[in-house]
Amino acid sequence: MPTDLIFRNGLVRTVTGRTATAVAVESGRITAVGSEPDIRPLAGAGTRIVDLGGGALLPGFQDAHVHPVMAGLTMIRCDLAAAGDAAGALRVVRDYAEAHPDLPWIVGGGWAMDWFTGGTPSRTALDAVVPDRPVHLVNQDGHGVWVNTRALDLAGIGAATPDPADGRIEREPDGTPQGTLHEGAARLVGRLVPEPTGDELLRGLHAGQRRLHAAGVTAWQDAMVDPKIQRAYLAAAEAGTLTGRVAGALWWERDRGAEQIPELLARRGGAGRFRAGTVKIMQDGVAENFTAAMTSAYLDGCGCSTGNHGMSFIDPGELQEYVTLLDAAGFQVHVHAVGDRAVREALDAFARARTINGPGGNRHHIAHLQVVHPDDVPRFAALGVTANIQPLWAAHEPQMDELTIPFLGPRRASWQYPFGSLDRTGAALAAGSDWPVSSPDPLWGLHVAVNRVAPGEDTEEFLPEQRLDLATALTAYTLGSARVNHLDTETGTIEVGKYADLVVLDADPYTVPAERLAEVTVKATFVEGEQVHPEPLV
Repeated sequence: MPTDLIFRNGLVRTVTGRTATAVAVESGRITAVGSEPDIRPLAGAGTRIVDLGGGALLPGFQDAHVHPVMAGLTMIRCDLAAAGDAAGALRVVRDYAEAHPDLPWIVGGGWAMDWFTGGTPSRTALDAVVPDRPVHLVNQDGHGVWVNTRALDLAGIGAATPDPADGRIEREPDGTPQGTLHEGAARLVGRLVPEPTGDELLRGLHAGQRRLHAAGVTAWQDAMVDPKIQRAYLAAAEAGTLTGRVAGALWWERDRGAEQIPELLARRGGAGRFRAGTVKIMQDGVAENFTAAMTSAYLDGCGCSTGNHGMSFIDPGELQEYVTLLDAAGFQVHVHAVGDRAVREALDAFARARTINGPGGNRHHIAHLQVVHPDDVPRFAALGVTANIQPLWAAHEPQMDELTIPFLGPRRASWQYPFGSLDRTGAALAAGSDWPVSSPDPLWGLHVAVNRVAPGEDTEEFLPEQRLDLATALTAYTLGSARVNHLDTETGTIEVGKYADLVVLDADPYTVPAERLAEVTVKATFVEGEQVHPEPLV
């Protein structure tokens, strides 16, 4: 019988070390990988032929840490992602408010800290464009919000309002809230924001999914799945509109303890292409607002110690208890850790779980890893913990150079994003984007992983000794993330028997100059042999 689909006239990068020039697919699975003379006899009158046009066929990219529903929801609301600067952001807010006069709240996000002096936008700037309705705009990194005076007044936040234990209210000289709320302080206003409807969440999911497919992503781990987001995934899966493979990381509520584990167990499982077998724990914040947990204090603008070591959102001893219980229950644990103290606390928790429960197959991982103490780098391999890296951040850009390095100091700044050291010490690597924090494009991430320079920038390499070779970086974005997502027996490489989850690129990443990797583009994306981006090729 003739096969359903054949890819030809290009280079097939299998990620197994083997190269080929053609692939055959039948009923959604790869049935043959080889040369065109090998594959040509499998074609029949009904076989669809995809001409690679001299480009490359790769396994579909997989994102090990991303927020597509949240990103998609922002895309259909007041989206500041393309605003570019403070003035542009205010224009977008004004235009959106004028176009939606009946909305009781103006909500959205996507602003960047480096658009504003000190990284903290003010309420008065928002008041100038929306004085009569509350405004709530989430930072692109998700670790703070920008609000106007109306929102602060509705929440009852004033000069006498204390900072919550897990957050900080940015203040004017007299103590009045300035308009930026960091970490847990964001909930002081966020609790009043109208919840998105089920329809909005489903629209957000579909918008986010389209964007990921356009970037060649066929599977991902959603790193923040609360019950509402889980319902959206299940609805899409049951309706047949979920075209990506999704590992859902169930959100750990940090103001609660082990009593939530039975609830997480009840939510484990899934439908269709969605599975929830992971628990996500956020252990600290981010370096730019001084909430990432550090072993030594942040510096001030003069290079003196501030005494502020950042925040561990969960007591380290309790973290060890929770991780051990989750591991025993068969959950994968996915920890957000940016500062070196948070990384160490997460590794200590996994070490205790391993001691109590023994080695297991849960494939725990730690995401972000901005600052890792050199003593802790070898512990990833020793403990079998995957390093979940976001390569796009490992470059000189304003947020790094103006809002981070001066407050870390040169010694600690040299410990940032140690991808090369992790790889050399045997750590398993997975890769992701944390979109909407940054672009979901894996090719941009590959570019920075290999070059340690941001796409389109002509800057000094950022700690070049920590670069990865292309093969290692590409494996992290395919088989490495597939392994974290428990999909490696079915996806992540181009091999007979695996799903035909594939991406067509206009050029072979191995043959373009390294400094032009970000220029490689996605021509088409397939899941089980069905084209999900863009319109079918002819």
